[in-house]
Amino acid sequence: MLAWPVWASLAIASVFGVVSSVSGGTWWRRVMIGAGFPLSLALSGVLSVPAWAWLLPLALLLLIYPLNAWRDAPLFPTPAEALRDVAAAAPLPGAALVLDAGSGLGDGLKALHRAYPMAQLHGLEWSWPLRAISALRCPWARVRHGDIWRADWSPYALVYLFQRPESMERAVDKARAQLKPGAWLVSLEFEAESLEPQVILDCADGRKVWLYRAPFQTRKARM
Repeated sequence: MLAWPVWASLAIASVFGVVSSVSGGTWWRRVMIGAGFPLSLALSGVLSVPAWAWLLPLALLLLIYPLNAWRDAPLFPTPAEALRDVAAAAPLPGAALVLDAGSGLGDGLKALHRAYPMAQLHGLEWSWPLRAISALRCPWARVRHGDIWRADWSPYALVYLFQRPESMERAVDKARAQLKPGAWLVSLEFEAESLEPQVILDCADGRKVWLYRAPFQTRKARM
């Protein structure tokens, strides 16, 4: 039998749990998947491990989900066919620059590649491990590590988001300031409530894709 040190066994199991956590559908589910093994081991009382070892799962979680990323959307994979009708509604020149702002595991880039196979696709992701996975899954895209709120959106003909309602107005402010006339802001599921959409598409799973075009029109007050 192989005699593994206790800390090495804990490390291997923790890495497996944290990597598996990306499959969780919600933030709390991902935390529970990532921390599940260490918590179970601690409650069982079977092994005695040094105090510092319990920081390993937390460090791994923070590596994949950095603190500043918690203010934005958690890992929301884009369904494969979610953007299938976007190109017809928002046609772009063949070599247009397209940004997936928060590329996660690369699902959004894959969906954009299906919609715009000739476009120059860029991905921006704050988490180093997710950025690496995204780059491996999407070798035809340029995937960079960075903060979507500090990056310059002005070169892009289309910026795609799968954020959350609380961050949409921040995205609107940035798009108003940086996107050039004719450029598109595309959001899956969550609308920019202050803007008048150019087009609203329906996904197969019932979610909506909201398309806004610069210069953006302020939405009229709802009755």
